[in-house]
Amino acid sequence: MDHFSLRDGGLHAEDVDLTAIADAVGTPVYVYSTATIERHVRVFRDALAALRDPWVCFAVKANPNRAVLATMAAMGLGADVVSGGELLRAVGAGIDPTRIIFSGVGKTAEEMALGLAHGIGQFNIESEPEAEMLSQVAAAAGRVAPIAFRVNPAVDAGTHGKISTGRADDKFGVAYDRAEAAYARAAELPGLHVQGIAVHIGSQLTDLAPSRAAFARIGTLLGALRERGHAIATVDLGGGLGVPYNPALPAPPSPAAYGAMVAEVTAGWDVRLAFEPGRVIVGNAGVLLARVIRVKEGVAHPFIVVDAGMNDLLRPSLYEAWHDIRAVRPTGARATAHVVGPICETGDTFARDREMDRVAAGDLVAFMTAGAYGATMASTYNSRALTPEVMVRGSDWAVVRAREPLEALLAADRLPPWIEGEQA
Repeated sequence: MDHFSLRDGGLHAEDVDLTAIADAVGTPVYVYSTATIERHVRVFRDALAALRDPWVCFAVKANPNRAVLATMAAMGLGADVVSGGELLRAVGAGIDPTRIIFSGVGKTAEEMALGLAHGIGQFNIESEPEAEMLSQVAAAAGRVAPIAFRVNPAVDAGTHGKISTGRADDKFGVAYDRAEAAYARAAELPGLHVQGIAVHIGSQLTDLAPSRAAFARIGTLLGALRERGHAIATVDLGGGLGVPYNPALPAPPSPAAYGAMVAEVTAGWDVRLAFEPGRVIVGNAGVLLARVIRVKEGVAHPFIVVDAGMNDLLRPSLYEAWHDIRAVRPTGARATAHVVGPICETGDTFARDREMDRVAAGDLVAFMTAGAYGATMASTYNSRALTPEVMVRGSDWAVVRAREPLEALLAADRLPPWIEGEQA
């Protein structure tokens, strides 16, 4: 469920007419609904109600806007971060550092030191060399780093190949068969406190069976590690629960179904479970507004050319992802068309042969379910400014990231002395 609905002939975010935002801020522009974010946090928490003190860490990579993170902080969520920048964003938004988990396969020594300085709750370590580096950094700083090894369970999540992370040959985690040796080595290293296990098999999961299989393998490993004397107190089960993008397809499992599965599989583990929800919290909480530049005649169907491009919303080009595309002020007429952006790439295509609201030049369209992996993956390709972001709460709205002037984008370039001298 989201809080985007038709009212008085126009699409609204909560009590705000999206046309008013587009007219004031310009397009393209991302719009987030506070009520939707808050509702999804409550639904996810309710799904875990049977568990003892679950550690819910919002996956910052899904949407790192400070206003979004501050909304999470106000509801008591922690954060799952994968870079020093994300760590600083989370702390700056008011998230308690002790509730932050630092994941990622390529942490640098500088990022490790940053996490230690802030006193974060856990480092998810993805290799034995990484554990050795963290040991050196922690020992040099006179600190102890709480760690969990991310274990690759060799389970195919059944999602898109580019967001599947738990197969045997994926880059993430320690191979399941090497896990016991990795824990034994880490226990010998100074500056490390081995406290947990982590697993994450992919994103946009639409079937609980792979997660169930991965968690069962982790349960077996948990028992083996404890038999070897490791005091495992936390298990991070990752995130990845899918959201409904295409209304014609079966809906992904609900948070309630996920929570029931987790409670069943982890019964008797006697650990604090951690979770990294991202898309399931913010996906349906955001839309990307764009304006139709023109409608161009095609061979089979017309091309609807909008002012948003693949630099603003990369998912369709990168993952062949499906987003519902709606007219902000629909007339009831329907048509079949291709929807494309202005970028000089054939890959700048949002939809082909799409049966959708009929629109004309100047009309506004909304790309739905764009709150996750939308603005955060945007770029300035083709020298286009980064997309602004707006947050709505009831009848109020505010720009939470302004559109950068093109002059500022150009001013970031610097000429080397040999060229600058020639132009003087």
